[in-house]
Amino acid sequence: MKILILEDEIPAYQKLQKCLDRFFDIKISHDWARSIADGEKFLKENTYDFILSDIQLLDGLSFDLFDKTAINCPIIFCSAHDNYLFQAFNTNGIAYILKPYSQTDFNKALEKYQSLFKKGDYNSLDKTTINALKSALQEENTNYKKRFVIKKATGIQLLNAIDIALITASGDFCLVIDNNGKRHTISQNLGSILLQLNPKKFFKVNRSEIVNIDFIEKIESHFKNRLLISIKKHKEKVMTSSSTTSDFRKWLES
Repeated sequence: MKILILEDEIPAYQKLQKCLDRFFDIKISHDWARSIADGEKFLKENTYDFILSDIQLLDGLSFDLFDKTAINCPIIFCSAHDNYLFQAFNTNGIAYILKPYSQTDFNKALEKYQSLFKKGDYNSLDKTTINALKSALQEENTNYKKRFVIKKATGIQLLNAIDIALITASGDFCLVIDNNGKRHTISQNLGSILLQLNPKKFFKVNRSEIVNIDFIEKIESHFKNRLLISIKKHKEKVMTSSSTTSDFRKWLES
């Protein structure tokens, strides 16, 4: 077995090396590249069973390397990026280890790779997938709100923005429905929250409600140029106002 490691940081590379040795119980043959240029050279001259890759290398993104070089083996990404990018990896069926990771996390990722690859279920990293990952990375790097601090009687809870399905105004604060249908309270008004969210993901459908496009389950026509929106894990339907329907339709297709 031969592996290519794409990692620009020396301590991170050393950790990957140790995790590999512990997983296989033997020294595994591997090449190590810290840059796109070196990685491209290795890929042209060798074949690999799989690749362990960070996203940011010394001279750019590993995505750019995979975009211009044919890859005939699975790739497991190891990176500290989360939120939008993590969701994009899951959507596209790409193996991903989130830094900082433990030996257990590493073992689970490799076991998943072995299982999927044997079944032939591992998704190849084609140009469409690469573009989707680049787009997700760009969204993640934009300064939109990543998470909200929720104060509860039992303590403080963190709620990731991408896990918010619906936000409803309630006086000087807002009620939030998460991806599991649970309710939370944010001590901000609706307008303030909207300004902090990614406009590609969130839309204010009427005076008192904001929806997340990733949780829209169904859209139905209603009277007076309005639309009824069904939200995952939420029984009550949300309605657009007459003044927002046109912009909402355009937003859905943007």
